[in-house]
Amino acid sequence: MLLASLDQTIFSTALPTIVGDLNGVDQMLWVTTAYILASTVMMPVYGKVGDLIGRKPIFIAAISLFLVGSVIGGLAASMPVLIAGRAVQGIGGGGLMILAQAIIADIVPARQRGRYMGILGGVFALSSVAGPLLGGFFTEHVGWRWAFWMNLPLGALAILAAVVFLRLPVRAHSRPQLDVAGTASLAVASASLVLVSVWGGTTYAWGSPQILGLIVLTVAAALAFVVAERRAAEPVMPLRMFRERNFVLTTAAGLIIGVAMFGALAYLPTYLQMVTGASATEAGLLMIPMMAGLLVTSTVSGQVVSRTGRYKAFPVVGTLVVAAALALMASMDPGTPVVVICTYLAVMGIGLGLAMQILVLVVQNTFPSSEVGTATASNNYFRQIGASLGSAVVGTIFSSRLVDLLSGASLGGGSAGGDAANSLTPEAVRQLPEAARTLVVDAYSNALTPVFGYLVPLMLVAAVLLVFVAEKPLATTIDRAEEPVEGLDREPALV
Repeated sequence: MLLASLDQTIFSTALPTIVGDLNGVDQMLWVTTAYILASTVMMPVYGKVGDLIGRKPIFIAAISLFLVGSVIGGLAASMPVLIAGRAVQGIGGGGLMILAQAIIADIVPARQRGRYMGILGGVFALSSVAGPLLGGFFTEHVGWRWAFWMNLPLGALAILAAVVFLRLPVRAHSRPQLDVAGTASLAVASASLVLVSVWGGTTYAWGSPQILGLIVLTVAAALAFVVAERRAAEPVMPLRMFRERNFVLTTAAGLIIGVAMFGALAYLPTYLQMVTGASATEAGLLMIPMMAGLLVTSTVSGQVVSRTGRYKAFPVVGTLVVAAALALMASMDPGTPVVVICTYLAVMGIGLGLAMQILVLVVQNTFPSSEVGTATASNNYFRQIGASLGSAVVGTIFSSRLVDLLSGASLGGGSAGGDAANSLTPEAVRQLPEAARTLVVDAYSNALTPVFGYLVPLMLVAAVLLVFVAEKPLATTIDRAEEPVEGLDREPALV
């Protein structure tokens, strides 16, 4: 969990420098989107295969693929290679969080799972600050490529720990019937949908043949996916899951939270560097209030759920708190004190900590252990689709507004803003003349903060959906048909 979540946050503070060095500010959003899209497509595959053959071997394989992508990214000399490395990382990373959550479900009953999910949420909270801090440190002292190289020892440790200590139930199916048609159509639909959100209204007009063609392809691939799932012997995302009200409601809410969370957080460190003048390391430190809020509420809510068995109120309140935080962030401007911005981030963290892990728990409590991996992966798939759309849409709006605001402006040395914007780094902005620096700061602020306000109604919709979740009793035992355990001939101890 730490390996995967660090990688989703470490580039936030390093990103402005990376894209400036590789002359690719106009491709900035793809560094984030490529990873999220690749991991999203792979999530249902890891979930289903893990249910069929056991999670340990594919867990190790996922970590290994993640490390291969890290090597590609670390060696990248151009934006296309960097984006390719991030995509390979995503192919492996799609299995890390899903399998970590499903492994907990393999060994811990639902009633006690809240406290463990709270710990996993705490790890995510830790990485939400440690990632930007490390990214800032590497950028300023040893070079941004170490954001990739640091994964190698951490990944090797994760593989070693999995090989030596991980003891999980052995599944009955040694040769799973992979749902190739369903996986392929799901991948095409996912990629096409994200491309529409990235290119629509910017690279291509909304009414252009390219965008209309992608929309048609998205719909056609989605229909093909439904047909494939009806015919598949082992569907990657069984349609019967959508008959469960709790699954549908929490999945829809998770998608919306993904849009808001990743859409907002992906570009906040960039905002902090460009608008407040914070260094990369300082931008990471300024994210600590969000981490603290998420860590406390995630851990405390997990403990309360395990003790009381009551969980419905937490995600409802959490989504409302996130909506309030987004509304506050939409009011920010270059004159907003840093301490006020940190307060808004703390409110965001409190809301996310109340909601995120509980939604996974609700889904896992809805299905038997033989399907928990598939259900967890499917739920997370839609949340990641939201993350892809959030990062893409916010990034697209942000980038296009920024270019428009800087277009034709002089940034010093006779450079036009539209041409020079692609090479802007935080350090370059600090070296600009006062008038030009003010122009850039205002442009970054005016390009990003209004987008936060657009996300508020979405969070209110998520809160309404979660009101209708049925609070079913949490299971106190694990209903498991498989008795053998990998590496042991007894049940695993909880250490």
